[in-house]
Amino acid sequence: MTPSKSSRASALLVVSVLALAFSGCAARRQQAYLEDKAMGHVYRKPIAEVWPAAIALLQEKGFSLMKGQQGFEATTEWLMTSAPSSLGTAYARYHVRGSERGPGQCAVEIRRQDRSESRAADNTDGRSKETGESSVGAGNSQMRRDSEMEWELLQKVDPDAASALKAEAKKVE
Repeated sequence: MTPSKSSRASALLVVSVLALAFSGCAARRQQAYLEDKAMGHVYRKPIAEVWPAAIALLQEKGFSLMKGQQGFEATTEWLMTSAPSSLGTAYARYHVRGSERGPGQCAVEIRRQDRSESRAADNTDGRSKETGESSVGAGNSQMRRDSEMEWELLQKVDPDAASALKAEAKKVE
């Protein structure tokens, strides 16, 4: 009994789909590995050399810095990250901090805070909103490390270290 062409094609399709699914999982594991390593990376450069690239990365993403920041610590203004909607409008901001880790070495930590605001429905009975009735509600969230942004910074500032990490990540299964 010989397998038909359609059953061979079906088997090939199943194998292809499984290979694609497993390669996707491997790619996600490799990306997680790279981002984890980026969060612990110590640059072999003084913070004064790395800092401008960190600020430039945030500005490339459309964020503007708040006035009055000193040293190697900065917070951005809130930036709308989704289209305005009565269901909720998303905003984000960043806090970045650079620190010396020894002579000629530094680390950069980038934290992101997200929030959403939803607009309450307008009154339909013709009366105006009473005092205490808010038309805007804000959801608060904690700042969290942004490993993806830290990985982007590492690739810009230290491409040799980023390449070495990519080679290590390919070995991750």
